[in-house]
Amino acid sequence: MQVNRRTLTAALSSATALGLLIGGYFVLTSGTKPAPKPKPVAVVVHKAKRKPRLMSPFTGEPIKSLGPEVIYKIDNVVMARPPTGLTHADIVYVLPVDAGLSRIFAVFSSYFPRVVGPVRSARAEDLQLLREFWKPAFVWSGAQSKLLYVVLRAHIVDLYAWISRGFYRDYRRVEPYNLFTDTKVLLRQAKGASKAHDIGFRFGRLPPGGRRVKSWSVRYPSASFTFRWSAKKRRWLVWMDGSPAWATEGGQLGGRTVVIQNVAVGLSHFKEYGVEPPYVNSIGHGTAIVLRNGRAYRVHWSRRRATSGTYYTLPDGKPMRFARGQVWVIFKYGPGSTAPRVP
Repeated sequence: MQVNRRTLTAALSSATALGLLIGGYFVLTSGTKPAPKPKPVAVVVHKAKRKPRLMSPFTGEPIKSLGPEVIYKIDNVVMARPPTGLTHADIVYVLPVDAGLSRIFAVFSSYFPRVVGPVRSARAEDLQLLREFWKPAFVWSGAQSKLLYVVLRAHIVDLYAWISRGFYRDYRRVEPYNLFTDTKVLLRQAKGASKAHDIGFRFGRLPPGGRRVKSWSVRYPSASFTFRWSAKKRRWLVWMDGSPAWATEGGQLGGRTVVIQNVAVGLSHFKEYGVEPPYVNSIGHGTAIVLRNGRAYRVHWSRRRATSGTYYTLPDGKPMRFARGQVWVIFKYGPGSTAPRVP
């Protein structure tokens, strides 16, 4: 078969092109590794930093801001019960007074109810306890004539009933157990009062140890208190003089933590009805029982001077942590109760 020049030339050109193509492929691919698999790029998401929550130094609970310290002296005899506004206090102190009875020293800062009372007179032992709060507003109705001038000169924002606005009588009760306060009016006069600050309380998880108890009782010469643990309400409910202690606003009084603090109780020379009343010395050190979460802890308390806080420590020296919420402190006649007369 004859192949003309044109056909042969075309065939050779096609073969050459195919060879070049194949050769080029091997040249391009020989010795070349596959492209590496792209690694995923980590996307860093910056989480918004949470603002630390402000906690009350008195209750360990979250608060919007540190409020002024406003302290009420509240009557606690049978005729003065039930009290009003006490369920909203941060701290409830119970102090012995004349005739073997008790009065309440109630500290408010986190929340202020509309009405608080019944307000009664001051005692000399209040002055030492007030200094722990630096310069609180003090709500009181009077004092023994000589003591009156001492309280008026104390380091407080003075909300004395007879020179301040916001006090009124509720004539559904018998006088003098019927003096109440309009809180909003009082707060407008409390400018300059110190803000809530650290007074030694520590809050947190339940410490190890302690002893399971259902109730704990404290007796004064003419008054008694029993604290019974309510697992349902998570509080120590209070009985006073054998009866449940109710609040005007509803419910039974009680705190998440109860401190039964053994203190030296002397006598004040500011006589009440011709008799020297008891004087709690809250400066110094001693023993206490702390009740929380259905358990009782034996602790040591210490307060070095009038302007320092009171610190509670376990036997191993670690701080005794309170449950978050209202704290009750009962000053109990302890070692040194026969201390000599003090101012």
